[in-house]
Amino acid sequence: MGISDRFSGWRVLKEGLTGNKGWTPHWRDPEPKRDYDVVIVGGGGHGLATAYYLAKEHGLRNIAVLEKGYLGGGNVGRNTTIVRANYYLPGNSEFYSHSLKLWEGMEQDLNYNAMMSQRGILNVFHNDGQRDAAVRRANSIINQGDDAEILYRDQLKTLVPFLNYDNNRFPIMGALLQRRAGTARHDAVAWGYARAADQFGVDLIQNCEVTGIDVEGGKVVGVQTARGPIRAKKVALAAAGRSSQVAAMAGLTLPIESHVLQAFVTEGLKPVIDHVITFAEGHLYISQSDKGGLVFGSYLDFYSSYAARGNLPMQEHTMEAIAAMVPAVTKARLLRSWGGIMDMTPDGSPIIDHTPIEGLYLNAGWCYGGFKATPASGHCFAHLIATDRPHEAATRFKLDRFRSGYGLMDEEGTGAQHNLH
Repeated sequence: MGISDRFSGWRVLKEGLTGNKGWTPHWRDPEPKRDYDVVIVGGGGHGLATAYYLAKEHGLRNIAVLEKGYLGGGNVGRNTTIVRANYYLPGNSEFYSHSLKLWEGMEQDLNYNAMMSQRGILNVFHNDGQRDAAVRRANSIINQGDDAEILYRDQLKTLVPFLNYDNNRFPIMGALLQRRAGTARHDAVAWGYARAADQFGVDLIQNCEVTGIDVEGGKVVGVQTARGPIRAKKVALAAAGRSSQVAAMAGLTLPIESHVLQAFVTEGLKPVIDHVITFAEGHLYISQSDKGGLVFGSYLDFYSSYAARGNLPMQEHTMEAIAAMVPAVTKARLLRSWGGIMDMTPDGSPIIDHTPIEGLYLNAGWCYGGFKATPASGHCFAHLIATDRPHEAATRFKLDRFRSGYGLMDEEGTGAQHNLH
């Protein structure tokens, strides 16, 4: 990256004094070449991060990211914006710990402002059983090497006095606090990785839907796209909720269901919520964005769908939960909502692995955890693609665990039901 390409305070001052004529597009808009060493299917956070780390960490340059729409137009722009590393089970805990460390240095690494805000996350509990589970989780997080604290009612009331502590149905007893967690601007994460990958020479090809995967003799040799065939030595799938559809082009059936997860945004308000807060009843979460809007949501829609918008019963449930837990929010106007297509696995944990087809790699099954996993997902997927060995932080994310039953990671303890994870 040249000095003229870097963002800095001096650069902003210079451009301001010279009519802002020196700014250039964040990335090129190249025509696809006939062949690449690696083709990544999916231009969202995970696909772009994978391309960046392949180039930066492994020295590959002949890479294409194929996106059927525009970069960052899928789940990475339709999520909760939450970053955290408070997972309980081995396999997940070390991976998300790795991810949080990458988040903490990501903006400096990419030279891009993703508005990473380590404001802390509070997981509120409402009864004795949830309190005991929170204590166990806190001990597990600390053993992993990350931070966790248990706050009880009086401590929590000092920190966030605006919650409804006297709700008879959902009395608030305390919360699990992780101070290093927080939020980031989801669009900016995609833009930052796209810009950084482009500066390494990666081709980011938009409006290029993959329509087929070419397999010869059990080995992948390329893809068919809306802009013509492209040959490739390796093909990496990072298509989130569309993973099953893309994998089917190679004759694969994945253990994934696609469900919509809705999120809602209020009008812009003055600063009022300076943490991420989740509630154990109603699966409600709420935070405040950099533009002042309150971002909140709850469960995913229980039926499978590829529609990027949700149903009214779940909207009603979410509004009921927010009114019960944070009554003051009911005074704000609801501005908009969105829906992301979640790739739900039976055990609620992701897949970063080879497929049975040589040269075809899979990154899928992120359930609720896709955004917070973005840097580690790209980092570990790039390692797998470049070396054909799993990264040490992602050794348990095997595709075969759903066939063999060995190594399942049921983080929520809800069994093999995709729509409950």
